[in-house]
Amino acid sequence: MIIFLAVVTAFLVGFLLTPIIIMILKKMQLMDTPGGRKIHNGFIPSMGGIGFVTATFLSVLSWLDSSNIVEIRFLLAAFGLMFFVGLRDDMVNMSALQKLAGQFIAAYLVVVMADIRLTGFYGFFGIYELPLYVSYFISIFTILALTNSFNLIDGLDGLAGSISLVTFMFLGWWFMEAGLESYATFAFILVGAVASFLVYNWHPAKIFMGDTGSLSLGFALAVLTILFIDRNGTMQDFEGWKFNAPIATGVALLIIPIYDTTRIFIKRIMKGKSPMAPDKSHVHHFLLRMGMRHDEVTLTLVFVKLAFIGMIFIGSSWSEYVLLPTVVLTAIILGINLDNLTLKKVKKNNRKSPPILSKRTRKRTNSKPEIQEEILDKARILDN
Repeated sequence: MIIFLAVVTAFLVGFLLTPIIIMILKKMQLMDTPGGRKIHNGFIPSMGGIGFVTATFLSVLSWLDSSNIVEIRFLLAAFGLMFFVGLRDDMVNMSALQKLAGQFIAAYLVVVMADIRLTGFYGFFGIYELPLYVSYFISIFTILALTNSFNLIDGLDGLAGSISLVTFMFLGWWFMEAGLESYATFAFILVGAVASFLVYNWHPAKIFMGDTGSLSLGFALAVLTILFIDRNGTMQDFEGWKFNAPIATGVALLIIPIYDTTRIFIKRIMKGKSPMAPDKSHVHHFLLRMGMRHDEVTLTLVFVKLAFIGMIFIGSSWSEYVLLPTVVLTAIILGINLDNLTLKKVKKNNRKSPPILSKRTRKRTNSKPEIQEEILDKARILDN
């Protein structure tokens, strides 16, 4: 009953607070501008994470007793720190090093102080326990990588929120099964808070979450997934629903940001570009080029997410040596097929209606390559 009330509280607070935040951000002219790699039109308020992070903390303080709050105090502190890192970046554009420093401190809090870490490989490759400092290093690196991977998929109305909502639902359920009530409540509170944000972030979005929200959510997902992997890997069968391949299960839970980031980094490096250079080569960009609307792309990727969750239930008794290759190969095959289908679709469309540029436009594009790139992208010519 407490969890239900906590979820409802988070939803209602976020639902009522977000319109006020939208109004304030518009008055302060804190808007996300269109152009470049962005695919939205018009000026949209960003920093929507203020609403659902505030809703999360208010619900936690309202419904968790003091012992539960003490248990997750370092997670709450790190979550709050990541929120302020994202907020500052949205307002003043922090350098990559400054953001990384803030993220490192947050990761240090949960790994070293809260002892939420990957303690071993749980029998994978015969490794059951890692040396303490190796565990610290791998855990902090994993949190930073997953946090920023999730940040990269926040490029479409409703996408990041929907993906995180499904994951928090799964994690909340499993923590309840494992008797981790404090973490279960926190995960379910995030479900309510994110759901309230999606009301305003669904296409056409009235507000974006910004780094304020995406870094906070990505961090929470990374930490709770690591907690799931470790507790699942070290628990006995009678202690709850045990997945025999905890690492593969964790990868499947976050397969969309993991695959998308790995894919675009490899493609950028192969083209001689910096892996951090922004572009329009994310999975959701490819689905848009297929002719899908924003909401259709989001629902498609949510369906893919649910399919992978179904896979880990079907393979809950499989070993890492079976489930991990299955998860990875499935993602690669789906990705390759998507690339090929998109290329065929765009080439077909270009043959039917090649881009026609006026003399004035051709003159402008000859002198300004960035304008030419934008026009070609709008004409849906695939850079491949």
